[in-house]
Amino acid sequence: MRPQIVLFGNSITHQSFSSAGWGAALTNTYARKADIMLRGYGGYTSRLALFLLQYLFPLGCKKPPTATIVFFGANDAALAGRTTDRQHVPIEE
Repeated sequence: MRPQIVLFGNSITHQSFSSAGWGAALTNTYARKADIMLRGYGGYTSRLALFLLQYLFPLGCKKPPTATIVFFGANDAALAGRTTDRQHVPIEE
């Protein structure tokens, strides 16, 4: 079984497989060498990512990924008191 590289993040990660995206370039670079797994979730914040960790990366996993790229923060930075208030994650958190 080939090594696995997981891309875990928000919509920027999800869109990385679009034409000329960084995820597509990574997949091309590691073709036949590693499996690239996309786990990009539009609108997700680091708060929601912490909830998902136990499901995406269970502690009892027999073969964990060789590498994981984590890309969150763009939605966390949404300004409080605006229409994107539900995505705002305070710095203290």
